[in-house]
Amino acid sequence: SPPRGRGPPPRAPPAPFPPPRPEAPVFYTAIGASDAVGVGGSVLCLPLTQCDDGTGYVPLIVRQLRQTRSVTLLNLGIPGAVLSPTIHEIARRFGRDIPANFVDREMPFVQPNATLVTIFGGGNDVNALGDAIERGAPSADLRAYVDTQVRAFGADFDRLVRGVRDRAPGAFIVVLNLPNFAVLPYASGYSATRRQVLQAISVGFSREANDQRGNGVMVVDLMCDTRTYEAGRFSNDGFHPNDAGYAQIAGKLLDAIHGSTAAPPASCPQMTMLPRL
Repeated sequence: SPPRGRGPPPRAPPAPFPPPRPEAPVFYTAIGASDAVGVGGSVLCLPLTQCDDGTGYVPLIVRQLRQTRSVTLLNLGIPGAVLSPTIHEIARRFGRDIPANFVDREMPFVQPNATLVTIFGGGNDVNALGDAIERGAPSADLRAYVDTQVRAFGADFDRLVRGVRDRAPGAFIVVLNLPNFAVLPYASGYSATRRQVLQAISVGFSREANDQRGNGVMVVDLMCDTRTYEAGRFSNDGFHPNDAGYAQIAGKLLDAIHGSTAAPPASCPQMTMLPRL
């Protein structure tokens, strides 16, 4: 038995559900925001369309998988959507127009027969929360406020993943964590304090995404991958990927689907590229 005063040793996260067999048809549901429809790429897809020639990560994955098997796609991506209902409400309170959140508007429509689900979200949440803070959201301690919202985001992420699992019990679920948005090109003109806030939110949200391994999903790392921060992978807005950026994301997701991806690092230099908040 463990020594008095200590709990049992932490358990390893459960193994993810296995990916679809190489010869099996794939029923793919994509949960996401503008990235899911390829905003920033050279061929943009309309929401809820097949868009076979799109250059976003979803059509790239579909085209690659279709080389060896049939693929049925449901792309639920909603441009501008946030993952978290909590962040959605904060954004509304501070005047930011957010069209939807993943929990309420995407998760309920996951195909029950899905064998593959990808989840990529949180970037709009980072910006919505950062904007609310700029508009005076925290009443006192800024660091404590960010920590509270990070925990709420993690609880909403749990709701999302567990809801997907309830709807599609046999799905292989792949989650992408987040980059450090404070050092992406779009944030280069922000004040030092605002960038520190974005870094704290990004790192916190990314760790909550990593923790979804405890719900039996595969997590793919963007935060600690140095390629994520290369300027040549971004569109003109400095926020969305371009074709090269989407190709990187698709490649990492395909590695996970084929069973060859490592767990995200617990820490890396990209988490502290600016002084801590």
